Amino acid sequence: MTNKLVLVDGNSIAYRAFFALPLLNNDKGVYTNAVYGFTTMLLKVLEEEKPTHLMVAFDAGKTTFRHDTFKEYKGTRQKTPPELAEQLPIMRDLLNAFRIPYEEVENYEADDIIGTLAVKAAGKGWETKIFTGDKDLLQLVGEHVQVALTRKGITNVDTYDLEALDEKYGLAPEQIIDMKGLMGDSSDNIPGVPGVGEKTALKLLAAHKTVEGVYENLDQVSGKKMKEKLEANEEQALMSKKLATILTEAPIETNVEDLPVQEADQSALAALFNELGFQSLLNRIGAEAETKEDLKDLEVIIPEELTDEVLTEECALVVESLEDNYHHAAIIGAAAANKNGVYYLKPEMLQDPVFQEWAADPEKKKWVFNAKRAVVSLGWEEIKLDGAGFDVQMASYLLDPGASSHDMADIAERKSGLQVQHDEVVYGKGKKQQVPEEEKLSQHLGRKAAALLELKPALENELSENEQLELLIELEMPLSVILGRMEQHGVAIDKGELEDLGKSLTERLDAIEAKIHDLAGTTFNINSPKQLGEILFEKLQLPPIKKTKTGYSTSADVLEKLQDSHEIIPEILLYRQLGKLNSTYIEGLLKAVNDKTGRIHTIFNQALTQTGRLSSTEPNLQNIPIRLEEGRKIRHAFVPTREESVILAADYSQIELRVLAHISQDKNLLHAFQEDMDIHTKTAMDVFGVSADEVDGGMRRTAKAVNFGIVYGISDYGLSQSLGVTRKEAQSFIDKYFESYPGVKDYMDTIVEQARESGYVTTMMNRRRYLPEITSRNFNQRSFAERTAMNTPIQGSAADIIKKAMVDVDAALEESRLEAVMLLQVHDELIFEVSESQADELSELVSRVMESCVELDVPLKVDADYGKTWYDAK
Repeated sequence: MTNKLVLVDGNSIAYRAFFALPLLNNDKGVYTNAVYGFTTMLLKVLEEEKPTHLMVAFDAGKTTFRHDTFKEYKGTRQKTPPELAEQLPIMRDLLNAFRIPYEEVENYEADDIIGTLAVKAAGKGWETKIFTGDKDLLQLVGEHVQVALTRKGITNVDTYDLEALDEKYGLAPEQIIDMKGLMGDSSDNIPGVPGVGEKTALKLLAAHKTVEGVYENLDQVSGKKMKEKLEANEEQALMSKKLATILTEAPIETNVEDLPVQEADQSALAALFNELGFQSLLNRIGAEAETKEDLKDLEVIIPEELTDEVLTEECALVVESLEDNYHHAAIIGAAAANKNGVYYLKPEMLQDPVFQEWAADPEKKKWVFNAKRAVVSLGWEEIKLDGAGFDVQMASYLLDPGASSHDMADIAERKSGLQVQHDEVVYGKGKKQQVPEEEKLSQHLGRKAAALLELKPALENELSENEQLELLIELEMPLSVILGRMEQHGVAIDKGELEDLGKSLTERLDAIEAKIHDLAGTTFNINSPKQLGEILFEKLQLPPIKKTKTGYSTSADVLEKLQDSHEIIPEILLYRQLGKLNSTYIEGLLKAVNDKTGRIHTIFNQALTQTGRLSSTEPNLQNIPIRLEEGRKIRHAFVPTREESVILAADYSQIELRVLAHISQDKNLLHAFQEDMDIHTKTAMDVFGVSADEVDGGMRRTAKAVNFGIVYGISDYGLSQSLGVTRKEAQSFIDKYFESYPGVKDYMDTIVEQARESGYVTTMMNRRRYLPEITSRNFNQRSFAERTAMNTPIQGSAADIIKKAMVDVDAALEESRLEAVMLLQVHDELIFEVSESQADELSELVSRVMESCVELDVPLKVDADYGKTWYDAK
């Protein structure tokens, strides 16, 4: 069998792959598009070319022996994009896993390594094929050497042998360097002869064969100007030919016999593919069975009794219910996995005293998926769960906050290649959900439990490497239990109050509707964008700002720009606001009241936002609008469960600005908070250049917008829209702010630069947010990432602080004898129910604990108040 050598121009293929594919990144924010393209090319080469020998050549550095001839050689090349530079070491890891040798030689280019090996192989009669994106290598084409040039994309190539080269250019291989000598090469900054392009160079070489031949027969060159150009640049043309000539005797010790194709290291390759997120390529390397553990035939035991063998000291536990809203869903089964095996627990087994004693024992450590869901699901069955020592979902969330999913199946595949079916495959979607037969259910839950057991040590190690294990164990997991108790306790609602509010709103909406129809001069459906558009932009002749495929846009941003155009616009905006209040909040809250408890049981999403903030769903109790008095009145319906109790609200004052002062270490900002100054008044004084007693309400409102805008990395345009001023005025406010607080500007610049270098930012408690777009070539993507880099350490640290406060307050309540319950968290605010006789004591305790839960260089300040309803607690 004839030996076949494939040589790959590593740098050229890497560049082609990088620019051919969109920027891709894995779940850690590492760019992967060039590696992916490089990998697909390698796989295609191995599958289609079936080489006996293979090597990849890389450039060793920026300077080569050619720079001795011409210092500006390749001098016009742009700096390698950092998004590509960070992928080059990964390509070497990839080649090591493939067991494909690669070579780089100081002072020489990849072309020289390829040329030297191609000549050696041809001398032995071997077939050789070179893969590159660089036409320079066409000079190596020969009887036994082909060159495959990448076209559009990365895997499509044009292959040149002697015949194809002659057909394309009418040149012999050695004349490629003569062509480059004449026409130059802008990509390598080879000058050539100015004014000579490819067409002219080919014409000259057809007549005179070489650069030297052209100059020996200069008098035969037609055209006076061309002759003058050639004559003036003879030395440059000969130098350019020299620069374009590939060295075929580079000092490399490698012999072609040293490059046999070997079996890839399947486990290393599969691990790398998993890390890079190349799941689609696993099949192509025949590694799926090895890397994706097949749990389908897992032996799942259904025990006759719950022994110490089933419920061990350390055990993975899965508690399953069908519906997303676990407050209404019955448990359909459970599974336990430990060193002894995997066990399916029927729902009735959970009522066994043996299980209940084990579940409640804090010394028996349980590895769980979504500890809060497990705590609440069992809690509704009056079973206490304690000792949840590790939460796989929370671990995944902390490690990969930007991942699109933290479902068990996705985490298992992403982190260890384990195959766990998605729940919807087993149970069906939406209304079609149903409990499968026991055999199928036991297998599914068993796979989940087995995956939990296997994932725990790997995730724990990764958290330790990131210095995030404390964040999970000391903050998020205790908080899961606290949130679970809060959810299950619920919040009492005065349904009569809500219904009265609903009637009042309906009457108000009817009156506004009548007024809108009167102003329009006709009746129409206000909720129909089409009809509303026709009224506003055709009948009333208002200027249309934006059109959609279906007609005029009547979106909120369009109407807000038209507010001063006609008195109908403010009425329509109010109608929409009140309509949403009625449908989303009045009617929505009434539907959410639990028939058995008479309370609302929200779900706090702990593993959702990338900043670490909690969110609330089913229903959302963190987003009740309070700008309108009608919205604030909804809080009248939130009442204590007992007549002798009150609602107490405690919220941090300007916590994000205080965190900004601490993180930025700006002296003026630190001083303002340390002296307990009103920060918005202080900023107004600096921005407007006035004394404290000259600051009016408008100035303070502007300063407040600037203060919080800075926290969120606001632009001049964003601030101008917020304040209703010109962009120039807005930029002036921002400039004056940074003049007053230069440390903040330094912080903003520094944190963006750090994010570019590391790919992520962290909060004070080491929560990470990955920002792969921060080096994007797309301006909008890059700008958003930069603003996020500025904001996340502030907003995320504030979120961490309120979480720490909740854990500390909960512990303090346990030690006290106060009859108090934590009900809700609304971002910077904690809501409690407490006996009225103990309200002052609780107010003092909560304020003290919240203000001392972390140590900042500025004091944390808490405002607390209480009343008979949530509305009265402010």
